[in-house]
Amino acid sequence: MKPYERKQLLERVEREGATVGASIPEEIEVQGEPFALRSFVFEVKEAETGERERVQEAKKLLRRERLERLERLEEGDISVAEGEALVNAIVGLDRALNALESLGSKSVEQEMEVQERMDTKRWYSFLSEALGWDDDRGIRR
Repeated sequence: MKPYERKQLLERVEREGATVGASIPEEIEVQGEPFALRSFVFEVKEAETGERERVQEAKKLLRRERLERLERLEEGDISVAEGEALVNAIVGLDRALNALESLGSKSVEQEMEVQERMDTKRWYSFLSEALGWDDDRGIRR
């Protein structure tokens, strides 16, 4: 894979609305074992109460799996097709994590913190685009 192709794929993963329209994968492999992700998300979403521990454990596993796939996308010797598959898997994991994050009640303070972080991220993305920054270091295009 060429560096510019890798950069395009990474940008797709990090895009603000990457999960819009994305579906939760039916099944993914987590630590070498198949995991029925879609049915798990819908199952705990319907139950909502009493599943807190199970949901927290699943979120940890999914975040770890997302990170491993992202690292493979960033640094691995992979083809463009493999990169595309990784991007789709990462976006699907993000979609599932978003669904799991919305479960349960959060305190007002936690909700405000999350909103503030999201607002900051959107503002930085806007500034980066408007000012023509290439990366986090503020280098101009």
